[in-house]
Amino acid sequence: MNRPAALDLVEPLDRQTLGGRAYAQLSDLLISGRMAPGEKISLRQAAEVLGVSIMPVREAVSRLVADGALEVTPNRAVRVRLMTAAQFRDLTQARIAIEGHVAALAAGNRNDDDLKAIARAEAAMRSESRAAKPNLPRAVELNKSFHFAVYEAAHSATLVDIIRALWLKAGPVINLDLRANPERLAKGDAVRFHARVLAAIKAGDEAGAREGVAADISNAAEVILSRGGLAE
Repeated sequence: MNRPAALDLVEPLDRQTLGGRAYAQLSDLLISGRMAPGEKISLRQAAEVLGVSIMPVREAVSRLVADGALEVTPNRAVRVRLMTAAQFRDLTQARIAIEGHVAALAAGNRNDDDLKAIARAEAAMRSESRAAKPNLPRAVELNKSFHFAVYEAAHSATLVDIIRALWLKAGPVINLDLRANPERLAKGDAVRFHARVLAAIKAGDEAGAREGVAADISNAAEVILSRGGLAE
């Protein structure tokens, strides 16, 4: 019996699974802001850490390059993408539009479990910001956790996937800013905006949720741009 031609396009299941896992792990590092723009990635070291061969890592890196999260330098090194101020402004406007919209949906669609998850994430970020010596990498992770708790409450898998794609590019820049400027965490702007968003979602206030997320994103972007640390 002849094999359908379409099956020739299907990769072995174990290879797909390993490549997908490597992609998910590396994506999480970027989205969570645990890697900075310009930071190089060794495929061999990544494979050792993930416990896989180099092939799934190479596939994952290729996907992330296509996503615009990683880039290949002229000497073939792989690094976290550098972003210009103009690119960052464009990314910020896209985030405000999409993430603000999804926060508004969350205010209308959230259930009790969603509210509990958002409240836990808000409390964890607030607690970390008030610590005598805040753990900055953890603070970046907690910031991401709060935002995605809000977005998951919209109950739109498609929109959350779009936001994840935006955060693949935004996460490293946010991380770079907090690493260099820990006083921004102590100042508490993000915590205040998060509290506003939580209150709006609890009240079912769609406009308030949208405005709170937009203000959080735009405030952080203004600080980052004022520092002048982005690529020319």
